[in-house]
Amino acid sequence: RFIAKPCAINLGIQDSGPHRAQPNAILEKVFTSITKSPDGTRLEGLSKQLDWDVRKIQRWFRHRRNQDKPTTLTKFCESMWRFTFYLSIFFYGIRFLWTAPWFWDTRQCWYNYPFQPLTSRLYYYYILELAFYWSLMFSQFTDIKRKDFLIMFVHHLATIGLITFSYMNNMVRVGTLVLCLHDASDFLLEAAKLANYAKYQRLCDAFFMLFGVVFIVTRLGIYPFWILNTTLFESWELIGPYPSWWLFNGLLVTLQVLHIIWSYLIIRTASKALVRGKVSKDDRSDVESSSEEEDVTSNSTKGIFSTSSNGSNRLNGHVAGGQWTGE
Repeated sequence: RFIAKPCAINLGIQDSGPHRAQPNAILEKVFTSITKSPDGTRLEGLSKQLDWDVRKIQRWFRHRRNQDKPTTLTKFCESMWRFTFYLSIFFYGIRFLWTAPWFWDTRQCWYNYPFQPLTSRLYYYYILELAFYWSLMFSQFTDIKRKDFLIMFVHHLATIGLITFSYMNNMVRVGTLVLCLHDASDFLLEAAKLANYAKYQRLCDAFFMLFGVVFIVTRLGIYPFWILNTTLFESWELIGPYPSWWLFNGLLVTLQVLHIIWSYLIIRTASKALVRGKVSKDDRSDVESSSEEEDVTSNSTKGIFSTSSNGSNRLNGHVAGGQWTGE
């Protein structure tokens, strides 16, 4: 309200929503009471009833669906908030872990377990992360529902479960490594979205490509060979098969499966960018193109987070957020 909104206005982002649908009582009743996406049979019936062309009715429903979406300014403010949190918590985690012995030797995560002290800095790191992911869990039901809603829901559940479970079992050392690793790429995605909303397309593409590289390196490289290696093998070697070993590692492996899915989406988007010379529309966008059938040539002017003709777009949260979130 006091920082993000003035920044957006200074960048020329207006608080204007998508093109509003022409008022029509019959179509509005169908939209609110029956369906928001009528099938071919219903479209034909409405066409005869209103004496409208079928494509005109389809455009009306697209506009009507899109007019309930958040404005670009609202999404800029949300992305700026997430960017601020992800960047701050990442540097907090790096600064804290840089002097921690288990950051350099993961076997230290299991020495003298479970009699390991919980310092105040470690405690606040955990509580901040847990509070943030709980907020994402609840806000997901009030935000615009995206294609990856189920994947993000599972991700939030697994993350909250891991944070809570590792805290209760005093596995906070390895927990901090997981948290810091996941925060390494999230702020880059939010930065790409901010650049996109401000219409700095080259900067947006650069941030997205950097995000993709960091995401794949951390989630498909460092995570399995560093984190999973210590939780699956080093812990078994040093403290034996403790009772919760299967649950703990099951949640961690679930996260790895989600990493693979998101990496596929990122690589597919990047591949399209290389072919077209720019980044194409996000596969999980929350806004439909209002000229989807009439103006396919407009795609040649769009970049990776391409803005549709109504000026609204989204990559989330985590690929994607987004959030792709985005997160």
